Amino acid sequence: MGDPAGIGPEVVVKALADPGIADLADWIVVGDAVVARRASSLTGLDLRAELSGQSQLSDENGFEFGKLDAACGRAGLHYVKSATEMCLRGEADAMVTAPLNKEAVALSGVQFSGHTEYIAELCGNSDSRMLLVSERLRVVHVSTHIALRQACELKTDRIIRTIELGDQALRLLGFSAPRIAVCGLNPHAGEHGLFGTEDEEAIVPAIRAARAIGIHCDGPHAGDTVFLAAVKGRYDLVVAMYHDQGHIPMKLLDFDRGVNVSIGLPVIRTSVDHGTAFDIAGKNQANPESMMCALRLGAQMAAGALAKQ
Repeated sequence: MGDPAGIGPEVVVKALADPGIADLADWIVVGDAVVARRASSLTGLDLRAELSGQSQLSDENGFEFGKLDAACGRAGLHYVKSATEMCLRGEADAMVTAPLNKEAVALSGVQFSGHTEYIAELCGNSDSRMLLVSERLRVVHVSTHIALRQACELKTDRIIRTIELGDQALRLLGFSAPRIAVCGLNPHAGEHGLFGTEDEEAIVPAIRAARAIGIHCDGPHAGDTVFLAAVKGRYDLVVAMYHDQGHIPMKLLDFDRGVNVSIGLPVIRTSVDHGTAFDIAGKNQANPESMMCALRLGAQMAAGALAKQ
């Protein structure tokens, strides 16, 4: 359900009210009854799904839409933990997350850099990556929520593993032989060493290694042109070296319908690709398109995983 004070509860109720979404799976919403009631009242829609989860909030000590609140940060994190554990126990085939507010979580006393990292920790896995998916573009990131200076310290082994995980994820989405473009780090992918040596020293060996194990990838490509090539259909996936290199083209291209996918984990997790939007929370203005796309993709990936068993 996401942070109770954000737009998560609203977009969950709106998305599940769509018959085309509701019929895709047996949906279970992990969250609080008091939050579900308020979201239903706000939207005028009934929550068309089973509600599960130990109550974290009540009418007495409740919450306000659009207000930063440690209790809401703590509750939202509890929902994610509960859903992850359901997947690990085999009680659910996939999980779809609404947005959390990092500041609210921090106020609750928990160090939190993002869903992907938190779920990976719960799963005892340190090999996860973030994949962004829209109808026209898919991007996987070598690094995400770290300082840019640190992100530039490329490791060939991590790049290879990112390419591998991206290839595996796209096969789960129905691509039989994904065509993968690998971004360079520097302008013009280093221009053969004129603008830095990281591309030649770290990225080129990773591409060669990935090709040696049968993955269809090439590069390194200049970041200012490769995304356009992918949008025009030349590639099925782009490997970005750092957070903004991949996020900016994705959000510019299709902000409302982008989906965030955690890959390299023992559970399937998709998510909206937007924040808690406190400025419009509680005003019945939130667009549910990203949540609807995340729900569709979660169901699709779960079906793909079950078909492989």
